[in-house]
Amino acid sequence: MPTTSRTDTARTTSGVDGAGTASGADEDRATHRSARAANRSDPATNRSGPARGRGSGWTPWLYLLPALAVLGALLLYPIYQLGLISFLEYTQAQVSGGEPTSFKGFGNYTALFADPQFRQVLLATVLFAAACVVTTLAVGCALAVLLTRVRALPRLVLMLAALGAWATPAITGSTVWVFLFDPDFGPVNRLLGLGDFSWTYGRYSAFALVLLEVVWCSFPFVMVTVYAGIRAIPSEVLEAAALDGASQWRIWRSVMAPALRPILVVVTIQSVIWDFKIFTQIYVMTNGGGIAGQNLVLNVYAYQKAFASSEYSLGSAIGVVTLLILLAVTLVYLRLLRRRGEEL
Repeated sequence: MPTTSRTDTARTTSGVDGAGTASGADEDRATHRSARAANRSDPATNRSGPARGRGSGWTPWLYLLPALAVLGALLLYPIYQLGLISFLEYTQAQVSGGEPTSFKGFGNYTALFADPQFRQVLLATVLFAAACVVTTLAVGCALAVLLTRVRALPRLVLMLAALGAWATPAITGSTVWVFLFDPDFGPVNRLLGLGDFSWTYGRYSAFALVLLEVVWCSFPFVMVTVYAGIRAIPSEVLEAAALDGASQWRIWRSVMAPALRPILVVVTIQSVIWDFKIFTQIYVMTNGGGIAGQNLVLNVYAYQKAFASSEYSLGSAIGVVTLLILLAVTLVYLRLLRRRGEEL
């Protein structure tokens, strides 16, 4: 019998495998060519992909269109009028129609920034808003940590009390706080033994009183938001830090605060926006800005210029400056929100 060597068998096998591989590759190429030809010949398939992409790009804007239309009607025209009046000479004479309005350009802004009272009010507004933000964050974060340490019933009571302060209108809360610290009838002076000390007489005591009211009505937002963020932190991480001997302050500084950084940034910027544009608390509790305007902030100062002094152009200029400052803070806020969304 003829014998077949191992070398011949290997050559035969490799030849068969190579032929099979080559034929399989030819079949795959033929299949791909057929699929491409079918896609080119089917116009419905070619239209569906791009059309679907264009529709998905415009769909969110179609949903937002009603809200954008309402906001545009309510905001754009008043902002346009505010900016227009800030470039005109617009006083009570022009309101009454006795004299024609004249274009002053940036004259109102030049006079505004040259006024030392405006610079003082702007500085007071920035410092007061910063103090309100820092105190609100400290109280809100401390109470959020406290909520994680107490039982269900005290937690519920604290939540209800905080939401009650949050839901109280600003003018109602301001009136109540003025009564509580009233030198004649308020209970706070009696409990502290201050006699007839007037909190609204001095500049710093009046600012301190308003700060307490602002913190009282603002801390619930910080407390609830930070409490939700703490609940999202894995309990194993906090337990491991406690087992390692870390104190509560160390756990907050080294574990909780880094994990809550995105939430704290958003809460901080939101508080800056709210506290920078305070009007009701200052106007009600200091009777329009305090003695000789010692407790003025930008919004109250703009109100006095526009409606008390009938200098509507200067009041509008102050409003535009405040709007630009808050717009810059809002843009930072939106950018941080977008970055947080990308991180998540």
